[in-house]
Formats: sequence, C-alpha cells, structure tokens
Amino acid sequence: MEPVAKDAARRQTLLLVDDAPENLSILSAFLSGQYRIKAANSGANALRICSASELPDLILLDLMMPDLDGFEVCRRLKDDPRTREIPVIFVTAATDAVDEARGLAVGAVDYITKPFSPPVVLERVRVHLELKRVRDRLNRLGRHFSSYLSSEVASGILRGAITQGVVNQRKPLTIFFSDIVEFTKQTAALPPERMARMLNGYFDAMADIVSHHHGTLDKYIGDACRVLFGDPTSRGAAEDARACVRMALEMQTKIDELQSFWRAHGHGTPLSVRMGIATGLCAVGNFGSTHQLAYTVMGTAVNLAARLQAHAMPGRVLISEETYALVGADFSCRALPELRVKGLDEPVTAYEVEGTGTP
Repeated sequence: MEPVAKDAARRQTLLLVDDAPENLSILSAFLSGQYRIKAANSGANALRICSASELPDLILLDLMMPDLDGFEVCRRLKDDPRTREIPVIFVTAATDAVDEARGLAVGAVDYITKPFSPPVVLERVRVHLELKRVRDRLNRLGRHFSSYLSSEVASGILRGAITQGVVNQRKPLTIFFSDIVEFTKQTAALPPERMARMLNGYFDAMADIVSHHHGTLDKYIGDACRVLFGDPTSRGAAEDARACVRMALEMQTKIDELQSFWRAHGHGTPLSVRMGIATGLCAVGNFGSTHQLAYTVMGTAVNLAARLQAHAMPGRVLISEETYALVGADFSCRALPELRVKGLDEPVTAYEVEGTGTP
C-alpha cells in the first residue's frame, strides 16, 4: 500500500492543551468521534507528551495558560526538529489582532476563538490535517527525486537559484575529474554484482567528501566522477579552487583506506585513482530540450580537467596553471614539464599537488 494511503487510513491523533478541564471536555466530546485524543492541562505537560516516540498529528493549543503560555509552547515546538512540522492551532477567548499576529509569527497555522463552534473546529482541523498530509507527501517525493541530483543542485532548485528551462550562463568555475586506473580491466573477472558493490562503495565515500567540501557532484561517467565548484553557490573563485584541491587530497587519503574494503570483496590488486583539476570560464546550467534537461557544465576547463586526469600518475592530483594561481600559496605543488593534451593547440603547464603547506 502507498505510504500516503496508510497515513490516510490511520486514525489521526490530536493533542488538546488547555488548563481548564471544561474546555478539554468540550473539545474531546465532538472530536473524539473522528480522532484519537490526547489531553494536557499545561504547556509543560504538552511538551512532555510531544517528547514521546508517538507524536500527535495536530495540536489545539490554548493561548493563555499559567507558567508556559501558548506562545512559548509553540515556539519550543517549532525549535525542535522532531515537532517542527506538527500543525498548531491556537484556541483562545482573546480576539486581539496583535495576539493573533504574534501567534502566527511563532508558527501557528490557525486561530480559533472561544466559545467553540463544533462545525468550525472540525473543519479547521480537517483542513490543516489534509494540508499536512499533502506537505508530507511532497517532502517524501522531494527526498526521493533529490537522490538523483547533487545536494547542491537540489538545494538550488528549492531556493529558486536554478530555474526551469534551457537556461545557462558563463561563470568562473573550478572543475574536478577523477578516474579509477584500469578499473574495467582489473574488474573484468568479477561478477557484475560484486563489481557494482565495489563501485557503489567507492562513490558513496567520494560523495560524502564532495558534500563536506560543498562541491556540486555533476555526474558519474562509468567509474569516473566530475565535480564542479562555483555553482550554484560560490564562495569566491580562490576559495572554490582551494576547496576543490582540499577535496581531492581528502579523496586520495580515503581511497587508501578503501583498499581493505575492496580486498574484502575479492579484489586483491590495489586500485588507484587519477585526478585532474582546472579553473576557467564555463557555461553552466540547464542543457537539453524542453522534454528533458540535464544540469551540467561545458567549457575548456571541463575538457582540461579530464585531460590532466589522464596525464596524472596513479594516486596523484594534477592542477592547471589557472588553478595553481589561485591555490599555490596554500599547497605544496611541483611544476611539471609542459604537456601536450588532446583538443588544445598550445602546450599546457600543469602542477602536481604534493600536499598542504607553502610550496
């Protein structure tokens, strides 16, 4: 059964909070026919109930109570990630517009005045439970689809920084490209499912490092990986480049640690990874058609990062001259003889990153 259908079929729970027993009795009388009811006679008791494993689906909260008033209870509920999404409807005899505005400002979704009108209360509760169900479903769908996107791209879409349609722009970016040395040849004898476990374990470890350094995971290409820094968010060209190099060095350290994981999956020959990094103006954004879009990057720096990777020694990181100009003061780098790379007429100056510190 679909999760949403399960939620709809379950009898939902309301938490009624009021210091007056007669008000709790009145509310319970006409709500208990449709909902499970929990009651609290103070703000402190309401918070204790909400700290239990089973959370209410909606809270009807009296505004004026001794000790903790409704404003403070609602504020604490909204500060707690576990209870933040529970709809809170304030129930009060006050009709002051200032209090109503304050209640909405601390996170309440609605305001019901006493004396109670049962049809009004029932309809308000029904509407806000339905809105919560829709929000929960959208959140589940969002989490599902976001697994197909870089966390940076998913965040950019939600913020509106990445818009719909075939739209792209030129930006200074730092591009990272990595490839496992002779992965296809070295894993040819492995069963497909074992090879997939190895590769997925590797990508899982690398993706955590990409996220830690705020890179945008552009795509996987077989056993290769491409990451960009500078879009959809940037901390400046120099810091983007430094973050990219720090990421690459952390990846190489992690790859050394993964050797035992690979050996456990039947691959005795150590695997190594080459990495290339280049900086320059790129076109980044949505490419494709009105039917299907890909958020990606194109430009000379993209090609150069891939070519530098191909020239790198196993387990090493090569960076372009443009990247070195931004990070050279922060990393120990060794200049290499000029390289001839495919697709570029002029020879390329590259540097091998040896570690952090003054070069």
